[in-house]
Amino acid sequence: MKKIIPSLLALSLAAAFSAQAATPKDTLVIAQSTDDADSFDPAQGFELTTVQSFTNIYQRLVQSDPGNPTDLKPTLATSWQPGSDNRSLTFELRKDAKFASGNPLRPEDVIFSLGRVVKLNLDPSFILTQLGWNKENVDSFLKKIDDQHVQISWNANVSPAYVLSLLSAPVSSIIDEKTAQANAKNGDFGHAWLGTHSAGSGPYQIRKVVLHEAVLLSANPSSPGGAPKLKNILIKNVPEPAARRLLLEQGDVDIARNLGADQIAALKGKSGVKTEAIPMASLYYIQFNVGKDPVLKNPALWEAARYLFDYKGIADNLLKGQFEVHQTFLPKGFLGALNETPYSYDPEKAKAILKKAGLTNVSFTLSTSNQPPYLDIAQALQGSFAKGGVKVEVQPGLSSEVSTRVKAHQFEATLNAWGADYFDPNTNAASFAYNPEDGSKTIAYRSDWHIPALSKQTLAATAEADSNKRVELYQAMQREVLKNSPYVIGLQARNLIAMRDNLKGYVQGINPDMVYYAQVSK
Repeated sequence: MKKIIPSLLALSLAAAFSAQAATPKDTLVIAQSTDDADSFDPAQGFELTTVQSFTNIYQRLVQSDPGNPTDLKPTLATSWQPGSDNRSLTFELRKDAKFASGNPLRPEDVIFSLGRVVKLNLDPSFILTQLGWNKENVDSFLKKIDDQHVQISWNANVSPAYVLSLLSAPVSSIIDEKTAQANAKNGDFGHAWLGTHSAGSGPYQIRKVVLHEAVLLSANPSSPGGAPKLKNILIKNVPEPAARRLLLEQGDVDIARNLGADQIAALKGKSGVKTEAIPMASLYYIQFNVGKDPVLKNPALWEAARYLFDYKGIADNLLKGQFEVHQTFLPKGFLGALNETPYSYDPEKAKAILKKAGLTNVSFTLSTSNQPPYLDIAQALQGSFAKGGVKVEVQPGLSSEVSTRVKAHQFEATLNAWGADYFDPNTNAASFAYNPEDGSKTIAYRSDWHIPALSKQTLAATAEADSNKRVELYQAMQREVLKNSPYVIGLQARNLIAMRDNLKGYVQGINPDMVYYAQVSK
């Protein structure tokens, strides 16, 4: 049974929204699981619930265009200029920009916001430390030029274009220094307070957070992007997908997130409801440990496995449209992503490949999470591989246990998923096509796959300033990994959501943070 919320606000909200069959006209009510949320500080929040909120609470210097995510638009900056050495960017700030507190945007706020991420050194900080920043040197890379200009510099061999992508990530959200520091304790840059409060310039601000129970946002009329159309957003913690579906069907909520294929199927055709399947930057793949056994290291097995993955059968029949077939390491929607799908399920062709390579009686253990959809997919693969003469023993376990074994190279093969950490092709290239041989826990490292040439290409792509040349580099790497690697990338997930059909203006993109509430109306 759900525990009683120890908050008068939460109690009143729960009572108000359970006593009626329609939500208030000025409030967007969302049902989803919020059990993952531990902090709403952009320097720490790295979970689905928090990053979905950040775009609506905070703004960055530059952000993706909702209609064309690969196109970065000025937000709190009006323009920027790369330095002559391609190791700096100077930003001109919006003159009219104010935080929800009423404090004007200053270069000091930019310096504070980016510097505190590195100094706090929490989970998302790696996105910015790629620039060569650390606790000791970060202040030297952030400089106020005058009241409207700030310079950001770095010593890593990366291009300004790549740095702009990193500065568009949620961790690069700009915080009101005066408000944060007024609530700081023991030199924490306001971190504890920002866990359940906000100090941003986005269209909404946090009014109340009861972690793992409810999040209430209220409009920020002074947001530089303009006031939002609705006054409030209420995000209710409803852990069970079936319960979320029922609340939506009854009209008690406006949006139900992260539904399963069964819930979506049950809602189709229901009066007053519309459903959407939005591509996510999450790929599902088989990964072989090539250092474990000579058979697993044989490229013939990798090739045969590409013809033993029943892509369409799993995506369309087993998972009922919750996934789509995708075979390259950049998700659909990313800069340079290839949508080529040259492989299809063909057991006889796989048998011929194995026979030619002299591989007989092939078998391996496939480790995976015991949760859906992982176990469902793994069991389907067990059947499809068997038709090609390959015996697969499925070894399910807790997600944390499987992850620990994979990181320690204690596996033969695994079925796993990889989600993008930020909206730039390097987020996946640096995992699938990069093994720096320094112990970095990339996917290539975990496969014990030594790829000096691909690793050099990955680094070259982050240093390339020309967007077209970057695309060429990433497409060449994708084709190489698609053709010859110990991965079989098979599926890209879709985010299944449903909403009342009177909602207008809701936008959601491929990355978890690309959720936009400002233009929603009823």
